Amino acid sequence: MTNFICETCGVQYEGTVHQPDSCRICNEERQYVSPDGQSWTTLEEMKQKEYQNIIQVEEEGLYSIKTSPEFAIGQTAYLVQNAGFNVVWDCITYLDEVTVKAIKALGGLHAIALSHPHYYSTQVEWAEAFDVPIYIHEDDKEWVMRPSGRIIFWSGESLELTTGITLHRLGGHFKGGAVMEWTNGKKGKGVLLTGDVIQVVADRNWVSFMYSYPNLIPLPATKVEEIADKTLKLKFDRIYNAFHRVVMEGAHEAVQRSAQRYVDALSGRLF
Repeated sequence: MTNFICETCGVQYEGTVHQPDSCRICNEERQYVSPDGQSWTTLEEMKQKEYQNIIQVEEEGLYSIKTSPEFAIGQTAYLVQNAGFNVVWDCITYLDEVTVKAIKALGGLHAIALSHPHYYSTQVEWAEAFDVPIYIHEDDKEWVMRPSGRIIFWSGESLELTTGITLHRLGGHFKGGAVMEWTNGKKGKGVLLTGDVIQVVADRNWVSFMYSYPNLIPLPATKVEEIADKTLKLKFDRIYNAFHRVVMEGAHEAVQRSAQRYVDALSGRLF
């Protein structure tokens, strides 16, 4: 049995004898099937190529983890160190012994938490390598392509993993779309890790919100207003998204004014 990985989205599937006919994650309007057609690889095949993970310090207690050369969606994962509790936020597909040793040297892991299905990647491989649980909101349970007893499907609007680290369901991009509030980040001013549930745009003073990013399908104004209302209650001054884009300061205000601009644009008030 082989755990095949979709080369377009990077998500690993439950073990099968033959390659799956299609990728459920990609064959859906929020993602896409490659114009070259569906293709598959495995973690073992990737290890025979030139992939490596680059781990670098972003700020005190926060490391980014990025695969080079870029694979699939090309997202960045983050390792948060919080008072003896280490958590990886979102996952990347590539994992090797070098990466495992480097993370163990930083104190290892106590948990993995995910924003939404596009970044589930090889999350089970990561959980098994570090012997930790995976936290996914139950609203996105149907999108787990490789089931595991390590997955904890949390419910409700918030889940505190440890003092200072809380998951919040915002919805939008996916029904269970979540962000991670790290109140001790940025020297106590707070950091929000958002995947692309809240997306940092080219102008790093602004963010945006979409149902589908590659296919440019917007969210309704009511949903964006709901996301803004939920984040209003959170403590953060900085945002890291899934693609190494950062709102360095004033992020709390940036979310609110960006949401208002978005709603104004949909209503025609911006023009």
